[in-house]
Amino acid sequence: MVELTARQMKTMERLFAAGFRPIAIPPYENALCLKRGDCAAVLSPVPNGGLKVLAPPSYLVAGSLSVKLKRGSREVFVWKKNEVEATPDRLEELAQFRRDLLQILDFVPQQ
Repeated sequence: MVELTARQMKTMERLFAAGFRPIAIPPYENALCLKRGDCAAVLSPVPNGGLKVLAPPSYLVAGSLSVKLKRGSREVFVWKKNEVEATPDRLEELAQFRRDLLQILDFVPQQ
């Protein structure tokens, strides 16, 4: 289990307020995985008390992190033998997830 500093807990509070929720994703069960909608990312604590992205934001396929691939003229999100079309809506959901996550992780509280 990951022990979080007060600063990391404040960051987690901002993430929860933005709709991010914890999730267990194989093989990252002992890491800090966050999900919102059909997207997820894996975070890791850093020595300065912050959090960093360990596994980049990805679209979830069959409950696991996927990779985006080209299949002929189309793009798909793939995990093992499962795939879903990388539609404009799904691509935008992933892009918004990434933007929101990075904005919160880069947030520096005023002293």
